[in-house]
Amino acid sequence: MDTAGYRPHTVVSGGPLELAVLWGGFPLLGAGAGWLLAAATGWLARLPWVPFQGLLEWLDQLPEPQATAGPIAVGVLAGLVLAGIGTAERLIVTVDAAQVRLRRSDQDRTVARVDTRVVFLADGHLVLLDGDGAELARESTDLPVTQLAGAFRTHGWGWSDDDPHRSAYRLWVPDLPGLPAGADALLRARERAVRKDRRDDARELRRELGLLGVVLRDEGKRQYWRAVAGRLDESTSADREPDGR
Repeated sequence: MDTAGYRPHTVVSGGPLELAVLWGGFPLLGAGAGWLLAAATGWLARLPWVPFQGLLEWLDQLPEPQATAGPIAVGVLAGLVLAGIGTAERLIVTVDAAQVRLRRSDQDRTVARVDTRVVFLADGHLVLLDGDGAELARESTDLPVTQLAGAFRTHGWGWSDDDPHRSAYRLWVPDLPGLPAGADALLRARERAVRKDRRDDARELRRELGLLGVVLRDEGKRQYWRAVAGRLDESTSADREPDGR
């Protein structure tokens, strides 16, 4: 039962198996990679086009067991770091009849069912939309669509098998007409952030665009947009002069 109101709920996550793969598999793969590096150090050091020649030569001159144990230990450590990153980024979704809780190690937020019109999984993201089509939440995830759909449908949420607004998106190009004031500059900045893989900047710019009534969908490095009609009208009217021009 849910501790907040004792409501029946469903949790969707990778579960213990995912954690076992992260904390067991990654260090094991790292150890294997380290062992292969130790075994091939002498051969790699003789290839002039291989980078880090100085490091390879130094490793090749180390006595045993340091020559083998060192790369293995580094590989295990790298695997543990990757496991930590993977654990921090995994999404845990808890659904009940009143709200959904979206948790990662660095965030914990809830969205009320009464505010949500539809939920769907698209382009590797779990998306919740309100009645106007604006995004209430967008979270990247690799959780199985069947489990997510089952959890939301079990508790009476409106689940869609695809984005109901997919046909409304238009490819953004600079100076495209129809955007609210300021949106083009934000889209230009976000394009640069996406190309440079600055994910935090791209995420923040997406939120700023949402405040202007613009919802985005990415395809590779290209940005597609659609307008949230009510909010776009408000944004446009707010930019007009008092006499209505």
